[in-house]
Amino acid sequence: MYQIPEFNIDLIKKYDKAGPRYTSYPTAVVFNDEFKPANYQQQAQLSNQKNNKQPLSLYFHIPFCDTLCFYCACNKIATKKRSKADIYLDYLDKEMAMHEALFDKSRVVEQMHFGGGTPTFLTDQQFDRMMAMIDRHFPLLKNSDKKRDYSIEIDPRSVTKSSIQKLAAHGFNRFSLGVQDVNPTVQKAVNRIQPTEMVRDIINACREVNARSISVDLIYGLPFQTLQSFSQTIDAIIELSPDRLSVFNYAHMPHLFSPQKRINSEDLPKAEEKLAILQMSIKKLTQAGYVYIGMDHFAKPGDELAIAQANGSLQRNFQGYTTHAKLDLVAIGVSSISSVYHSFSQNVKSLQQYYALLDKQQFPIYRGYELNNDDLIRNEVIQQIACQFRLDFSHFEKEFKIDFKQHFKTEIEDLKEMHDDGLLTLNEQGLSVSAAGRILVRHICMVFDIYLRTQTKQRFSKVI
Repeated sequence: MYQIPEFNIDLIKKYDKAGPRYTSYPTAVVFNDEFKPANYQQQAQLSNQKNNKQPLSLYFHIPFCDTLCFYCACNKIATKKRSKADIYLDYLDKEMAMHEALFDKSRVVEQMHFGGGTPTFLTDQQFDRMMAMIDRHFPLLKNSDKKRDYSIEIDPRSVTKSSIQKLAAHGFNRFSLGVQDVNPTVQKAVNRIQPTEMVRDIINACREVNARSISVDLIYGLPFQTLQSFSQTIDAIIELSPDRLSVFNYAHMPHLFSPQKRINSEDLPKAEEKLAILQMSIKKLTQAGYVYIGMDHFAKPGDELAIAQANGSLQRNFQGYTTHAKLDLVAIGVSSISSVYHSFSQNVKSLQQYYALLDKQQFPIYRGYELNNDDLIRNEVIQQIACQFRLDFSHFEKEFKIDFKQHFKTEIEDLKEMHDDGLLTLNEQGLSVSAAGRILVRHICMVFDIYLRTQTKQRFSKVI
């Protein structure tokens, strides 16, 4: 039922180029400042007219971290002062009120995600306040509702068994733990000391509150990692048995992310070692029973992601693979990105700007993008390839009233080399990604990204 990806070193070397992860299409590099708050408000109105019965998805960005992890590429603020979060909550409340006014009150919050930064930077009292604020502005589902899908990113160093119980009482039922690596030498090099016993205790605490899923994030390519050391990390995580895993490639771009300047590039594993680490990780995880979902993600066969992929309902959004990407995503907080109706919109990245705009009763949006019809078609194409590893041309001809082979004449021509190389099978009816192509699915998606054809500046990390 599930196809195990094939690790073909020659194909990986040939196609391992820089490219997007396609958490959106078009990607954020296409966003522009011609998109104004008025555009967002118009898109919300259109959504209410077209999708007035559809639930909402909420995302909250909590930018604060207690300590700085040197590999981090997120928008964050390292501080020990919890009082800064109190001020931030004041402004989240203001922004929530502005979004609340735009959406029909019957649109319940089916999915919610807290990201960062470190969402668990908030104290118990701050969490109580924040959840009360959300409940005041948006119709939350009850804890007992099976459709309730509320997740939170956790730094195991910042939580206890008691705080996990309190998060569960607030309705969180999915927990994502940042681990990255269990090796002490690697942890010291990236400034994230986190004993495996600590991770085990938090995973057990999540299980005790009957979490719907527990996810663990790992990163390969960090300083001092070796094939042997990361093999031990994979073994340790398999023993902990999370429902989902992500195994990300570390992209060393200190010119873009200043914390990475503290990592010595000479300490990073070489390209050959990184490929060996990835090959080993895929082999061990699939042998342990995990399904390769795609783009660095794995899940147990009974997990909702694996089930959704099998039945064709898997999707992608800014949180990665999901079963809720069709919902309007209202993102709140500094740097967060909303996806409402046929648009994307991003908030300003600095707290100072964020606070100043909200003090003026203005949406803190600084850029965005309205999708045209071709964007919508290509978005669906990329979703199908990334999530189901196949395309059925007839689906698009019925849904969008196009002649697929004519509309994508250039793209189909470009796919022929991948067909000849065995990355995919291309015929008159559609395409199917092979076992060897699954690892390189981002590269296949890139063929349909019309904006990449005109882009000259390198803005993405390598596919592998």
